[in-house]
Amino acid sequence: MSHKNPPIYQGHKFRKLSLRDIQAKAGLLTEIAQKARQLTQLKIDAWRRAHQAAINPDNPRRRALYAIYDDILLDGHLSGAIEHNRKNATLQKDFKVVDKNGKKNNDLTNFLEASWFKKFISLALDSKFYGHSLIELGPPTLTDGKPGFLYAKLVPREHVSPELEVFIRNPDDDWNKGLPYNTPQYYPWLINVNDDSLGLLLKCCPPAISKRYILAFWDEFAEIFGMPIRIANTSSRDKTEQNKIASMLENMGAAAWGLFPEGTSIEIKETSRGDAFEVYDRRVIRAEFEISKAILGQTMTMDNGSSYSQANVHLTILNRICERDADFIRDLVNNELFPRLKIHGWPIDGHRFDWDEKIVYTPEQQTERDRLVLQYYDVDPKYFIDQGYPIRGSRNATLSAKNDFF
Repeated sequence: MSHKNPPIYQGHKFRKLSLRDIQAKAGLLTEIAQKARQLTQLKIDAWRRAHQAAINPDNPRRRALYAIYDDILLDGHLSGAIEHNRKNATLQKDFKVVDKNGKKNNDLTNFLEASWFKKFISLALDSKFYGHSLIELGPPTLTDGKPGFLYAKLVPREHVSPELEVFIRNPDDDWNKGLPYNTPQYYPWLINVNDDSLGLLLKCCPPAISKRYILAFWDEFAEIFGMPIRIANTSSRDKTEQNKIASMLENMGAAAWGLFPEGTSIEIKETSRGDAFEVYDRRVIRAEFEISKAILGQTMTMDNGSSYSQANVHLTILNRICERDADFIRDLVNNELFPRLKIHGWPIDGHRFDWDEKIVYTPEQQTERDRLVLQYYDVDPKYFIDQGYPIRGSRNATLSAKNDFF
């Protein structure tokens, strides 16, 4: 990436980008020579080596650790805890842009109702699990008077060193060859979201790795002891005859089989316990509990609880974690994204991002609320019409008209 572009930062003031600045901006992602990731063999010792490489103070390398992260995310329980139980709690919240008096600005709020902004929030939340996200804003767009960006993308993490605040085009390059991304040149386009850690996925590696191996062992157990074994004895030494018998055994079904000389004895010793499968089942459950605790702070929002009161306690814990995530995003948008939007010409001065907290009532609660209000106050019929009630007029006026008619 060229360093010959005119500086955007001037003293302590930012100037708005010109068309020349925008056209000179080369896509960071297109300059990075991405290499195919090799799946790491999931073993605890491999995870430990990757962990040590990531915290090496002289030459921190997270590439091997990220490969393990990506592999354990194939676990349905782990990915479900992250995407459905935690991230969605923030992604599905309503938001608003308000002025200094707290009044909602509908235009600015509508500008953020775009796919690039939702992607930005999602990538920012991922920093909680990976440890950091370096997010690139794409070229500015203007559609029907609505400003935005062509995309919000992640700079591949194996190309970024958050400790040194540099990125490299080739993941095998030395960090000394890296380009600093915390510079005025890249400021309008790059937003560094750093959690100052290796992320929550680091804690999930041991139980996720153990779970994968336990499931593989369980498959072997089921294959050996869950299906009958067919054994054929023959005294024939004719290879053609033996091959014919072997072919017949092979085509009889999926169960294991063996062809042995006559007089051969086969003995398979199974554990005397009738609940041997629970050794595997309980280990899988324990691993999932550990994953839930690391990501969600509790277990019962994904697994069956023992009581309604305990489930409520666990839900409260999850809600508090999600509230912290929401606060994190609010501060990030106000302190990092909005200054960049100002550089790109957005009329953002004097405004801030906030969540649109609305009280959601159940149908029963809403009915009781309406009943109490109607008991003491006159309500505009439009309130009920907007909720779908086919109101044609006042009931008293209708009764009076009928009495006058008769």
